[in-house]
Amino acid sequence: MTAVTDEDHGKGDGTGKPDGRADGRADGRWDDGLIARRAAEAREAEEAAPPPPAEDEAEPQVEAYAPADGPLPARLDALRELVGLSRARLDRDTLAEAGRVLDEAAARQRLSSRHTVIAVAGATGSGKSTLFNALAGAPISDTGLRRPTTSQPIACSWTDGAAGLLDRLAVPGRLRRRPHPGPAAFDEALQGLVLVDLPDHDSAATEHRDQVDRVLALVDAVIWVVDPEKYADAALHERYLRPLAGHAEVTFVVLNQTDRLPGEAADLVLDDLRRLLDEDGIALGEHGEPGATVMSLSALTGDGVPELREMIGRFVSDRTAATRRLSADVDAAAARLRRVYVAEGRPGLGERAREEFTDRLAEAVGAAAAGQAAEREWRRNASRACGTPWLRLWRWYENRGLPGSLDRLGQALTPPEEELTARQRVEQAVRIVADDAADGLPGPWAQAVREAAFAGAQGLPEALDELAVRAGAAGASKRGGGTETGKSTVPQLGGRPPKPPRPKWWPAAVLAQASMTLLQIFGGLWLVGQIIGVLEPGLVTPALIMLAGVVGGPLVEWGCAAAIRGPARRYGQDAERRLREAAAGCGRARVLDPVAAELVRYREVRERYVTVTEFSTTGR
Repeated sequence: MTAVTDEDHGKGDGTGKPDGRADGRADGRWDDGLIARRAAEAREAEEAAPPPPAEDEAEPQVEAYAPADGPLPARLDALRELVGLSRARLDRDTLAEAGRVLDEAAARQRLSSRHTVIAVAGATGSGKSTLFNALAGAPISDTGLRRPTTSQPIACSWTDGAAGLLDRLAVPGRLRRRPHPGPAAFDEALQGLVLVDLPDHDSAATEHRDQVDRVLALVDAVIWVVDPEKYADAALHERYLRPLAGHAEVTFVVLNQTDRLPGEAADLVLDDLRRLLDEDGIALGEHGEPGATVMSLSALTGDGVPELREMIGRFVSDRTAATRRLSADVDAAAARLRRVYVAEGRPGLGERAREEFTDRLAEAVGAAAAGQAAEREWRRNASRACGTPWLRLWRWYENRGLPGSLDRLGQALTPPEEELTARQRVEQAVRIVADDAADGLPGPWAQAVREAAFAGAQGLPEALDELAVRAGAAGASKRGGGTETGKSTVPQLGGRPPKPPRPKWWPAAVLAQASMTLLQIFGGLWLVGQIIGVLEPGLVTPALIMLAGVVGGPLVEWGCAAAIRGPARRYGQDAERRLREAAAGCGRARVLDPVAAELVRYREVRERYVTVTEFSTTGR
């Protein structure tokens, strides 16, 4: 056992303890070798470090890192409106990524703009912790042969004010460090840098991989450290590099351990690494173009570390990493939403589709047949009113009491099978116009258009029937009257048109027809009187009178039929037009307007989506 001398411990007091202390301390501190050396190093670091600025002289922490007139705020606002307008049409899972981007953007904007958070990520044995220590200038993160060495994120902040950022990353206080006093610590370009050493992304421990995924989604940039053996690992490229290809501007890919490669092997491996990154879709920042930084170094020997530190310094001093990261996140979210917002062609309801829909509804309600029926009814009423009494008497006798007579059939409703056919035609018309409007739309919006059309089709046949009755009543009042029963002059969906109103000249025609009948009766009675001897003989005059009545009656009827041909056709066309307009108005209110509203809603979200992607930094 080595004796303790006064030279080693200072002046004693005879108790075997320096300065008469009974607790074995010198100058109030433990002097047991390793602990004393670490304590001395800590005291020297504190003394060498520059004094912190006074509270009133501390540089204020800027919260808004994006310029007010930059594209990112407008893109975030458009994405927020896009999500709000789409919640009723898209499921929650589809909008989850966009919502996460908005939440993370809002959280990042509330934190320091003076700091840039860069994660150092890599596979087991790639030397990322060694590189982390080389950049920090001190052995902050443990290195060794035991795997995994890093089990939790360790942060090194070059300046104060990064507590909020580290809280967001869930880095515990005991794992927050400052760089070792020296050139790296006082490098002006690195002021504001927050470097985070992550666990291995291919660790056998699931919680380690989960931490890597969580932190990578929150940092401003990432340095991927690869080694010559596993730089082409499929887990790295398929799980991280390829999905994050749009984040090339905030990505560093470092080929470490080049000291293990002989001759020009390092250049060959680096070229192959660039080839793999290009296949992953990662833009390489070469020849002044924006993209990922790719370089080789040896963290163990320090070869290439100053160059990387210089690149990081320029990157940090620019203070746009957070903005570029959020822009890339917006690009990635927009790319995932493209399939639900970008249509093929120009979907919508054209004039031709609207006219075809109106034609189908008019056919379903029988507008053309109703017009023809109205025209025939006009002609039939004219023949009844202006025809000879004997013909009218004969028609009455034919229809008298017969169950299948035309008048009784006209009062019967449409058979159920015909009504069912009309309903099927209405449904077919709605289905066709919905398909036309939804053609080319993304799936959710096409479904929304069809649902709006089919919802409006509920009760459409009944509504068409009611509106047809109203249209007919309006047409009858416009023409100056109606039938004796006061019913509509337009046929309903299930019946025959009632008698049309009579024109003003019909009484004169009826009077003329009555005169012809009276002439026939007068001439016939005169002849009968001559035959029975009551009157003097003379057949010529009564025969001529009777012949004038017999011939004049059909002539009057024929003249009336010719006179009403044009008005009857116009009446039928007017009845068809009114019924067609009624069907078109009902179809427009119940089907076309809701469909058009859905298309307008889609155009609104499409405009927001264009705003989100307009200033894309990744070309997506």
